[in-house]
Amino acid sequence: MAIKCAFVSLGCPKNQIDSEIMLAKLAESGIEIVEEDIYADVVVINTCAFIESAKKEAIETILDVDWLRKNRNLKGIVVCGCLVQRYKDELFKELPEVDAAIGVGNLDNIVEAVKSAYENGGKKDAPKYCCVTDAASQKLGGDRVVTTPEYSVYLKISEGCDKHCTYCVIPSIRGPFRSRPIEDIVAEAKEMADLGARELIIVSQDTVSYGKDLYGKPSLEILLRKLCKIEKLKWIRLLYCYPEDITESLAKTIAEENKIVKYIDMPIQHASDRILKLMNRKGDSAMIREKIKLLRDTIPGLTLRSTVIVGFPTETKEDFAVLAEFLKEVKFERLGVFAFSCEEGTPAAKMTEGIVSEKTKQKRLDTLMQNQYVIHEANNRKMIGKVVEVLCEGYDRPSGVYYGRSAADAPDIDGKVYIRSARKIAEGEFVNVKIAEVIDYDLLGDTII
Repeated sequence: MAIKCAFVSLGCPKNQIDSEIMLAKLAESGIEIVEEDIYADVVVINTCAFIESAKKEAIETILDVDWLRKNRNLKGIVVCGCLVQRYKDELFKELPEVDAAIGVGNLDNIVEAVKSAYENGGKKDAPKYCCVTDAASQKLGGDRVVTTPEYSVYLKISEGCDKHCTYCVIPSIRGPFRSRPIEDIVAEAKEMADLGARELIIVSQDTVSYGKDLYGKPSLEILLRKLCKIEKLKWIRLLYCYPEDITESLAKTIAEENKIVKYIDMPIQHASDRILKLMNRKGDSAMIREKIKLLRDTIPGLTLRSTVIVGFPTETKEDFAVLAEFLKEVKFERLGVFAFSCEEGTPAAKMTEGIVSEKTKQKRLDTLMQNQYVIHEANNRKMIGKVVEVLCEGYDRPSGVYYGRSAADAPDIDGKVYIRSARKIAEGEFVNVKIAEVIDYDLLGDTII
């Protein structure tokens, strides 16, 4: 009888792709993948450890899954991903519930880890399987069992990061920046398109730097031109694009290629030059303004998303005021705000002067989100009466409407468009919708026949 294995994937889409690669390896080995953990012999938990809240979620998930061992027939728990890579020396001591662990560079060892957890899990004095090597040893790419809807898939084009922002643990966990060859990425994209993908979401720790290590210069626009030639693809979306590396040539590529949706995720993190310098961010607020102007001047109808951090050590009321005024000025169409998380092992963790209280962080976060709501609502109200193309994602039975996303919305992080329709709309179908109402961050409209 085959081992039954369930998967829990935490964290970002990049982590989700690692989970999909491991799922493919397990399926190929003859291990049966089950959707519900209550039916599993072994549960694999792919963790995130980027910030404190992610670590807590990972630990709570491990403890929740261990309940199945005590109350069901679960035999073993395998933990992988960033938590393992970051805390490999303390993992088994702090979390004895874990039976096997592999690092981010050891996806090929998932089958061995699952088998070990199945055979030895929960047994007193049984050996714990552990394989954690240098993250840079990770083989990039590979077959995947796609866990998103088939019409919208993520595609990871590189791994690691060389930015070394002072608050960030990613370089120490994921290693230096490494790009995948263009031909490998295009081949995977074609395979995804043949399997039904219509939206391709490009992810990376540092998307705009793609290719600098392989080809001697950033080569994202070359990759994008090739991806746009894949006939079955309709939307190509870009996430994690840092402003300092955005060029006029890249902006023109995005403007000229119809398949590239006019949506860019460009994290800026702050607008106070003093705080940007302490964060070791490349460039200053003037550079950020310049890049925003370049993108908006070059790409008609652009939706620009960004993220910022409040409460970085020594952030004063004046620094925060600079950030708040900057955001009111540039009016990002989409914005995420995060409270600074002090992560051990980072340079920012050694900044012991000028610590901002959690209460102040939350107040500043709330202020920015309230300001952004006003901007977002004003933008949404401009959409009333307009016709937008929407990718249908499903049907909401209680309200009797369909729902989906426009090109201006990325999955899981942005709003939705709710659709009234007299005819049935299939998941993954593109429909034209005339916007009639605004519902908080979302829109409601009717199909145009």
